[in-house]
Amino acid sequence: MARIVIIGAGMSGLAAASRLATLGHRVTVCEAGGTYGGMVGRHERDGFAFDTGPGLLTLPAVYRDLALKTGREPLEELVELAPVDPESRHLFPDGTALLLPNASRGGVIQALDGAFGPGSGARWSEVMNHGRTVWEATRRPLLEEPLPADPTPLHTDPYPAPPRRGLARLRRAPWTLADVAARELGGHPGLTALLHEHALRFGLDPRTAPASATVLPYMEQSFGVWYVSGGIRALADAVYRRCEQRGVAFRFDSPVEEVLVDGGRAVGVRLAKGGELPTDVVVSAVDARGSGIAGLDPHPHGEALPPGRLCVLLALRGARPAGTAHRTVVHAADPAAEAAAVFGGLPPVDRPTVQVLRPDDPSLRPDGAHESVVLTATVGVTGTDWSDPAVGERCADRMVAAVEAAGIPLRERLLWRVVRTPADTERETGARRGSVPRPALAGLHGGYLQAANESAPGHYLIGGTAHPGGGLARVGMSACIAAGLIGPA
Repeated sequence: MARIVIIGAGMSGLAAASRLATLGHRVTVCEAGGTYGGMVGRHERDGFAFDTGPGLLTLPAVYRDLALKTGREPLEELVELAPVDPESRHLFPDGTALLLPNASRGGVIQALDGAFGPGSGARWSEVMNHGRTVWEATRRPLLEEPLPADPTPLHTDPYPAPPRRGLARLRRAPWTLADVAARELGGHPGLTALLHEHALRFGLDPRTAPASATVLPYMEQSFGVWYVSGGIRALADAVYRRCEQRGVAFRFDSPVEEVLVDGGRAVGVRLAKGGELPTDVVVSAVDARGSGIAGLDPHPHGEALPPGRLCVLLALRGARPAGTAHRTVVHAADPAAEAAAVFGGLPPVDRPTVQVLRPDDPSLRPDGAHESVVLTATVGVTGTDWSDPAVGERCADRMVAAVEAAGIPLRERLLWRVVRTPADTERETGARRGSVPRPALAGLHGGYLQAANESAPGHYLIGGTAHPGGGLARVGMSACIAAGLIGPA
């Protein structure tokens, strides 16, 4: 039996703790904050409840495996899980509306043809076929297995880009997601916005992200999008209960100040409030790029700060209208200006891309005469003072105005709202500037790979800034990979 200290009680920390305790180890989790869940937070007031982090789940197989491996029972016995159908509704600046079915390639083709004209669905489908090629090439090394000791093969993008013609043959730069939109989607504004929205949601700049990022919409449209009754926070509750059942010890309000090393091996942690915990293994489930913890390896890439998320929680009077989509995306009025603002340090645009989540979940509202709604936008964290509440309020006003301009009335029903900026996320979770953890991707010379899980002897990295990157499924897989590397007691 090894003594294991896990730094951080976010979803990766909880998943790793439950797996390692099931393997027979003595596990202690040190969490700087007063609760578990990390990015998977919850805000409650006056009978309303809101997810303050991710609101939907992709690749639920990751957590199904966790439930079975740590308790031999289906995930559906721990939480109520249901596919979201329709998967999303999209509203474009020219007034076009698009309703996409969940996990139906044929249905998506029909919907795109109906919204954008015949042939649009076939064009999109061909790009998704290329996304499947990326998935098949990278599923194991970039999701299920440790980062290879020699990751050089992953520096090449597996996206099957067609040969360049004419003067384009002289260009040697790898294909980006923007190239895919321009060349394979014909630059169609609606199809381009649909493709780029997936990148923006993960904090990726479509102008520089590798073409392999097409795997993101491919995964959603192939394996579906799911909702956890009670919100994603209910999933964190279930994994935390599993940890308790497996005897994991939690120390909340216990920030770690240093990983102790002896002879090149991690041997313990020093707590900021005094005292040391000797251990055989340290698992760091915190943002390795700016945690302030001595002894943590810095992130291997010196990239600029990734974007953050601005969330607006709306408590509305009046029942949720019948037929309302669970997820609606209101696309930016000027996508080029939005990209320049988010990734170029410019002030937020007036009409950004806004995700509107309106779950039909009685547990999130006082009664049937009210509705809880969450608006989310990806925003840049440089060039904007998110610590100033007035800045967040002004941007929230613009998000609400953009949604209303798209035909979704909100202000006339508003009881109150809460604005959460990247500064709030950083304060509560320690994520640097509230940044959006991005998924690991192949291509562009390895610039989109994350830190290897085995950092040093006795020291492992998991979570959104470690392999295989950010998102609920990937942080769950990072815990699974690290547990496999550590092995049974």
